[in-house]
Amino acid sequence: MRTAYMAGNWKMHKTPSESAAFARELKRALSHVGHKLMVAPAFPCISAVVDVLKGTNVLVGAQNMSSEEQGAHTGEVSVLMLKDLGVRVVILGHSERRHTYGETDKFINAKVQLALKHGMEIILCVGETLEEREAGKVDDVVNGQLAGGLHGVSESQLPGITIAYEPVWAIGTGRNATPEDADAVHRTIRNTISAMYSKAAAEAMVIQYGGSVKPDNVKSLMSMANIDGALVGGAALKIDSFEPIAKFDQM
Repeated sequence: MRTAYMAGNWKMHKTPSESAAFARELKRALSHVGHKLMVAPAFPCISAVVDVLKGTNVLVGAQNMSSEEQGAHTGEVSVLMLKDLGVRVVILGHSERRHTYGETDKFINAKVQLALKHGMEIILCVGETLEEREAGKVDDVVNGQLAGGLHGVSESQLPGITIAYEPVWAIGTGRNATPEDADAVHRTIRNTISAMYSKAAAEAMVIQYGGSVKPDNVKSLMSMANIDGALVGGAALKIDSFEPIAKFDQM
């Protein structure tokens, strides 16, 4: 039985003091949630959020990390630094990293391998652009990103990985895939994991949906057979929107 996993990606929003204040709100509001929760502040805010959420039911993640462990890499953030801060989870392959900053599947895979080496949990993002969807390439794009991102990853390592399906055209646009459309791609992902590894691995894989998740659509998304959680962007920035998403099964 897969456990629901609701995560908030704060992107480049909130100062350290704002992040800490918001974390205190989350700590109060989400203390009785039984499923998995995570928030990913911007790098300079991680320490403040860890201090607030330490010992709670809300994990603290990072939005990205370097493909290198350490060295002369100006402007990069190492997995060693993240671990020392108390980060447990890292988001890799987000569409903004792929499409704005040109990260390739090979580059993302290097980060996946390094994160696994250091015992970090991973949210691996996959998803197509509108042009790719309209060209009927959704399955090819998603399967290619899965194969590239998971290259060299053994089945025994899969429990440390969550897949997040994010249709690029639905991120921050107010548009979102219908629950049925999203579930169809999630089913494709599960079938691909089954082919790459095993049916048991596919059934155990937690797959989140990301792309304009809101309080008014989260229940319908979470009612789908293959959707196990959400990777939330804009709606994760306010308590009034993230609380009902995180508590989708209570409200």
